[in-house]
Parts: sequence; structure tokens; C-alpha cells
Amino acid sequence: MHQGDLLFEIDPEDFQARVDLAAGQVQNAEANLKQQTQNLQRQTELYRTRVNALQDFQNAQDSFEAARAQLTSAKANLELARLNLGYTKVVAPLEGYVTNMNTSSGTYVTAGNQLMALVDTNSFWIAGYFKENQLPHIRAGQKALITLMGHYGQPFEGIVQTVGWGIFVSDGSGSSSTALLPSVSQTIDWVRLPQRFPVRIQVVGTTPMPLRIGQTVSVAMTAEVEPMGAPNRPSLAGP
Repeated sequence: MHQGDLLFEIDPEDFQARVDLAAGQVQNAEANLKQQTQNLQRQTELYRTRVNALQDFQNAQDSFEAARAQLTSAKANLELARLNLGYTKVVAPLEGYVTNMNTSSGTYVTAGNQLMALVDTNSFWIAGYFKENQLPHIRAGQKALITLMGHYGQPFEGIVQTVGWGIFVSDGSGSSSTALLPSVSQTIDWVRLPQRFPVRIQVVGTTPMPLRIGQTVSVAMTAEVEPMGAPNRPSLAGP
């Protein structure tokens, strides 16, 4: 799927009708403003020649301002209707792959409900989980060797972007604020392990195979660190 490609279209008839209605309201407001403008001009001349009272002149001014405000509101409603009509065509905002497509032609959709997922091909990254006693040996800029499960003969390189500064504590001492932290299981087969912290790794260059969200990888850290200020390389990574 390329950026700008049509993903799906919502039936535009209702939205087009709202545009037509809003356009009619703009025309009505324009006609009313024209009428109030002419009335104000007459009342101004009559008040200048002392034919009409000040109250009539002020009433004409108020009616003119109200008509101008109604026209502004009508134009805003028309613009909103046109925006909603434009939203009936949903296009891909970026390069990626469409997945979890659970709708078909004629399906009724509700605002806010997800219809599909678009996986950004340029947003993949690796999440490696390392024991807390390994963290002193890991730092940003460090190189890593990454191997996908099922592709053991095709390793590729990555660079550490960040090392996690916290995980969710599930022993009852955590609060609602720490619930935003990643939750990492500490127990495997009834053996309590050291805590593991997420390390985010960006892949360098092009991978030898397409990446998919949720794939299992093995990460081996190296001693080499990418020098600070090095030029950015083209990158593609997977979680």
C-alpha cells in the first residue's frame, strides 16, 4: 500500500446533502446581510438629515451586525460540512501493509471504531528484554546482532536507541501512575528471575527478509558503540 492510496470510502450521499444544505444557508445569510446593509444605509442617511430618531439608526446597526455574524456562522457550517464530506474517502497516510481487515462493501461503520490496521513499513523497531544485571553493559549507540526466529542464517545489525528506565511492578506496590510503564513477566516456569528491562533497538540498513510486528528475535550485544554525531543511515526495524 502506497501513501495516498484509497483504503475505503464511506457513502457520501448524506454528507453531500449536508453540504448542499449548508450552502443554501450561506446564500440565505448573504441575502439577509445585503438587505440589512441597504437598510443601514437608508437609516444612516435619514438619521444624518434628522428625519429618523437615534433608536431607529441604532436598531439598523444592530440588525446589520447580527446579519454579518449569521453569515460568518453559515460559512463555518459550510466549511465543516465540506470537511466531513472529504473525510468519506480514507487514504493511506503512509507507506505500509494493510492487515486485520474486518469489513466489506456495504458494512455499516461507526465513528471511532477501528476497521483495519496499517503497518508503517518505516516504523519497525526491536524490543529486546535484558536482565537488570546485564544493563550496566548496555548503552545507547551500542551495536547489536539481531536474528529472527526461523531465519537463523540471516542475522542483521542494529543500534541501541534507548534503555528502559522503569517497568511496572506487579507485586502490589505499583500505583496508577506506574501502570503506564511496560509490564514484563519476572517468573518463567515457577523460577523467579532478575527483572528484565526493555531495550529499544533500531535496525541498520535493509533487512534480509520482511519484518512483521510481533516476531520473535534473538539479540546479541557487541562491544562496539556507534560514534556520536555519525550520519544517519537508512533504517528499517521490527518490534
